Amino acid sequence: MTIKWGVIGCGGIADRRTIPGMMLADNAELVAVMDANSEAANNVAEKYGAKYAFDNIADLLNLKEIQAVYIASPVFCHKEQCYAAADAGKHILLEKPMGLTTAEAKEIDDYCHSNGVMLGVGFMMRFHSYHQKMRELIAKGRLGEIVSARAQLTCWYPEIENCWRQDSKLSGGGAMMDMGIHCIDLIRYITGLEISHVTGMVGNQIFKYNAEDAGAAVFKLENGALCYVDANFNIPDAAAKCKLEFYGTKGSIFAEGTISQAEGGRIEVLCVDDAGGYDAGQTREEIRPVEVNVQFGNMYTKEIEGFGRAIAGEGEIPVAAADAILSQKAIEAVYESSKSGKTITLGAD
Repeated sequence: MTIKWGVIGCGGIADRRTIPGMMLADNAELVAVMDANSEAANNVAEKYGAKYAFDNIADLLNLKEIQAVYIASPVFCHKEQCYAAADAGKHILLEKPMGLTTAEAKEIDDYCHSNGVMLGVGFMMRFHSYHQKMRELIAKGRLGEIVSARAQLTCWYPEIENCWRQDSKLSGGGAMMDMGIHCIDLIRYITGLEISHVTGMVGNQIFKYNAEDAGAAVFKLENGALCYVDANFNIPDAAAKCKLEFYGTKGSIFAEGTISQAEGGRIEVLCVDDAGGYDAGQTREEIRPVEVNVQFGNMYTKEIEGFGRAIAGEGEIPVAAADAILSQKAIEAVYESSKSGKTITLGAD
């Protein structure tokens, strides 16, 4: 079944990544695009062969042939646009974060549910072949009991005039909300464990916009594992490694460059059958890494195809709103902890 799509907010990530991915999907057809900048909408429509280009959401939603919309507009627009799409009976794939707050995100989810439309959230990094392989290895117990994880995502994001991502009132937050949320979501997804406690700090180290340019947090997972996440808007792209690590009682996974907008990077998996007894000399003998074979693809294509299958009744929504809200809730706890200086409890110890 081919799902016919409209794209709301067709500049930025939509033009750069998601629409190109959509064009490769075997169950998707791009019908219309919309952007407040009519020139941008026309250019994107011509670039990808969309039949329609609009500068307002109403005209796009009036197209009966469209079954689903991908919303990649600024976060402060999400609620109003999701409500309008739900009223029009369109299924919605919404970029993260869902709303300015988790309360707003919950309102969006409830409204879509009450209107009988599906709502998925764009955590596309879950579709990276390496990340899915990590999840599989951990689920099979190859790392034993997970005791620690680390994740990092950074970029260079100097002051830009009238940039909504650099104003928390329009974005919901800065580096942690925009980038750290991917790290948190991947740790939750790959380990299959939820976050119980959060301690964090955020602030402006280099840039003076109205959102943090740096943040760091320690999370406690429900099994007691301690995880570290950091996100920055003030590290040059060429100097960043964007590492992802998992450690357990039987092994470890080290990845570099997988937290990205394109599949790639490298991964090393080390496993031991028996950790043995205590070694006072802490001899670290080299062991052969586990061979990991994956087929790289396009995360955005897989995201679009997965949501399309859910619309067609051929599977579950890949990233449901209730799941995505838990990652945003953890980010809000980072902000609360930074402000109060206290550890925030999200669940049972």
